[in-house]
Amino acid sequence: MATPHTPVVPIANGADAGDAAVQRHWRKVPRMSSLVENAEQFLASAGFDRGPWLAVVFALGIASWFVLDTPWQWSAGIGAGLLLALAGAALWRDGIAANGASRAHLRQSLVAIGLFFAAGIAVVWMRSEAVGAHAIDYPRVERLQGYVLEREDRPAEDRVRLILAVRDAETGEARKLRINVPIEQMDARIAEGAVVRVRARLMPPAPPMLPGSYDFARAAWFQGLSATGSAMGAIEVVQSAPPEEGGLASVQRALSGHVRSHLSGAPGSIAAAFASGDRGAISVADEDAMRDAGLTHLLSISGLHVSAVIGGAYLLAMKLLALWPGLALRVRLPIAAAAIGALAGIGYTLLTGAEVPTVRSCIAALLVLGALALGRDPLSLRMIAVAGFAVMLVWPEALVGPSFQMSFAAVIAIVALHNSAPVKAFLAPREEGWLAWVGRRGGMLLVTGLVIEIALMPIVLFHFHRAGVYGAFANVVAIPLVTFITMPLIAIALLLDLVGLGAPVWWLVGQSIELLLAIAHWTAAQPGAVKLMPQMGGITFAMFIAGGLWLALWKGQRRLLGLVPAAIATAFFVATPVPDVLISGDGRHVGITVPGKDGEGTRLVTLRDSRSSYTRDNLLELVGVEAEPVLLADWPGSRCSEDFCVASIERGGRNWSLLLARNNLQIEERALAAACERADIVVADRWLPRSCRPRWLKADRRFLQRSGGIAIVLEDEAIRRVADHQGEHGWWRAGRRD
Repeated sequence: MATPHTPVVPIANGADAGDAAVQRHWRKVPRMSSLVENAEQFLASAGFDRGPWLAVVFALGIASWFVLDTPWQWSAGIGAGLLLALAGAALWRDGIAANGASRAHLRQSLVAIGLFFAAGIAVVWMRSEAVGAHAIDYPRVERLQGYVLEREDRPAEDRVRLILAVRDAETGEARKLRINVPIEQMDARIAEGAVVRVRARLMPPAPPMLPGSYDFARAAWFQGLSATGSAMGAIEVVQSAPPEEGGLASVQRALSGHVRSHLSGAPGSIAAAFASGDRGAISVADEDAMRDAGLTHLLSISGLHVSAVIGGAYLLAMKLLALWPGLALRVRLPIAAAAIGALAGIGYTLLTGAEVPTVRSCIAALLVLGALALGRDPLSLRMIAVAGFAVMLVWPEALVGPSFQMSFAAVIAIVALHNSAPVKAFLAPREEGWLAWVGRRGGMLLVTGLVIEIALMPIVLFHFHRAGVYGAFANVVAIPLVTFITMPLIAIALLLDLVGLGAPVWWLVGQSIELLLAIAHWTAAQPGAVKLMPQMGGITFAMFIAGGLWLALWKGQRRLLGLVPAAIATAFFVATPVPDVLISGDGRHVGITVPGKDGEGTRLVTLRDSRSSYTRDNLLELVGVEAEPVLLADWPGSRCSEDFCVASIERGGRNWSLLLARNNLQIEERALAAACERADIVVADRWLPRSCRPRWLKADRRFLQRSGGIAIVLEDEAIRRVADHQGEHGWWRAGRRD
């Protein structure tokens, strides 16, 4: 009688025929299942933690929703994940192959991958439908009366940002707006809970100016913002904010003001950011210096600050509770200290605004406290995976933002590095003097900084198009300075302020922050401290991320396979061509890359001299040019009138003629048609008549409203559009305008 795993072979033409059939069958089985069996053996012998990979698959599902274009594609992605899970559950129901080999690892992996991938798409889709707010149709000026939801003071910019809940005058629907108000028009009555009346200029949230630029429209969609704008005239308070309505926001502003009242200037602004998360008073010069020195992460409340607060509270609680013998004999002090540290961390997270890096850091730190209380290893990738999954479950849109990516990349790099066998051996306790101990720790800190810089480099280049060179060296001094000196001094000063004795400590805080700023400005001023790079493609970025995750999450020599996609991505990035022409989505701003004189490198020629630093920086960063742009009217290769500029550039052995409109005034159609015929590319910020027919591209308002901003590589005759990766997501409306 045949067993369920024994093939039944019919006997025909005698025993020899039956034996031959059996042999043929078993020769085919290994060929059909060898791939499956190899995969099972690989998973069984890998010895890796599957938990982090489930978080990666969940993140992949979220990312797929942003990459895919239409609802039917999102539905297909969910269906594909569920089918994969069903296949894993049904094909090997008992986890045993036909030849008796176990397939438990492969079965579990397929089921988990399918379910987590489908869940990722579903979660971000539901989040988009739940919180997304459609933008207003056109710019307008309105008289508004609204309820103040949030107030953000930005003294460095001489303004205050208000988030208002208003009622649409036409449809009666509730809307959420962000209004900038001059700081001199604000008073204490305008806070969370107040009702104000103001005349404001409103704009729809702006889509990316160019391919690769910041997508504020997407961010505003998930924030529920229908419009942004600025106040015109005085703001009228209809109803003052009740004292109890301010809550933590009022406490945050009061704490920030208290810190700045004891420390003036730049040290006070940065101390306020450390204490309360309020960065509004930090000057642009200091922000830029910290960014170029690779120290911006110190200004954002994240793992460093939360860990310092929780760690300090834990150690202090342990010491103080140990002084009470009766309590120490009856209560496990690590558990009690962990509870106190957890409360301190949660309070600090809420006080500083509960941004994504802070929440992630708080969750991770709470897991560390739990591991310490239970006597387990607190430094694990599974801990990071749980924190990441929690953040993505609540705020799935955070995945595509630089804050989430940089925060988790840095922590994953630190944990993976310190869990590696060579590093554990290097840091293992041994008989040595204090100088050797400090030297080993200092060297490890430098190596850790370098690893973090390498891990963050693709993310920084993809989002900000700039690379810092000396950040690892600056962090070797700056991180210990902030963690072990500045943050504890701020805590001590705040405690001493309760009895009016904090002034001397505030002076020490100011000196430590002055040293931090000196490090930042000196590092940023060094030659080659920052290098601008052209836009990195999405596929290249994905390969960098895949290689980095493989290096971090696998163990042993298998992890070195992650160098393969990283190397391929590096080759792709180096070979990425610099765009020859950049055209903004409104057609007003055009940038042309031209060779510099006397070995100056590439220069950028612009159609208009924009007063907006945002516009200028976008153009410069996306072509990787550091020198100030040159006006097209002043460039020798152009001829300009009041209405148009004509430019000629040589690419790929061909001269390209560009006709660029300088204003939106109407001109005689026949003359315009004749000029268009002589041009390869025509750009205008208005609708051009059909008689305007250039040889290759007509980028007028009709075209740009559907495409968004574009980047052109003339040698390949390739056009990259903002619309290429927007699809039918709610925040993208350009493709549906008439």
